[in-house]
Amino acid sequence: MKKLIYVFFAVLLSLLFVLSCTRVKKTENVPLTQEQTIKRGEYLITVMGGCNDCHTPKRMGSAGPELIQAKLLSGYPAEQPVPFSTAEKNVVNKGLAIMIPDLTAAYGPWGVSFSANLTPDPTGIGNWTIDNFRLALVKGKYKGFEASRTLLPPMPWQNFANISEEDLASMFAYLKSIPAVSNTVPAPIPPTEIK
Repeated sequence: MKKLIYVFFAVLLSLLFVLSCTRVKKTENVPLTQEQTIKRGEYLITVMGGCNDCHTPKRMGSAGPELIQAKLLSGYPAEQPVPFSTAEKNVVNKGLAIMIPDLTAAYGPWGVSFSANLTPDPTGIGNWTIDNFRLALVKGKYKGFEASRTLLPPMPWQNFANISEEDLASMFAYLKSIPAVSNTVPAPIPPTEIK
């Protein structure tokens, strides 16, 4: 009887092993629908990339900074005056950087930089192609042109150097799907021109 039980378990284990090996099949990558691509892009932009941190103007609320939804990802508000002057130079001269409370402008050894408009308006990325977006995000090229200057801090473009083509396309699709906001962000100010 004991032998019969051992044989039974041996056959059962062998059968389970064979079934598990034959049932494993490679899953194919099914292309995402446009809606799924945009949803994935929204996740990458808002959660993984934290793009709203610097590219969306904020107002101070009872719990601290709150995103201004009507200006979602529209960059530094052009109607605001330049937020820094020579008064902050002492801090910057010590090798530090300063950001305004809504994080859309920074002042450091590079001068003053303003977060870009990422909406599909012509003042943002409205005229960009996926190739422009790739060059900006992966190589840190201003407006996505190879011959342009490097993006200024605090933009962490180096973090995106190895982004997958699928994730890049998803982020671009999401940005092209959000409401366009007309906002011409000021040009950066070199450190020698801070007044």
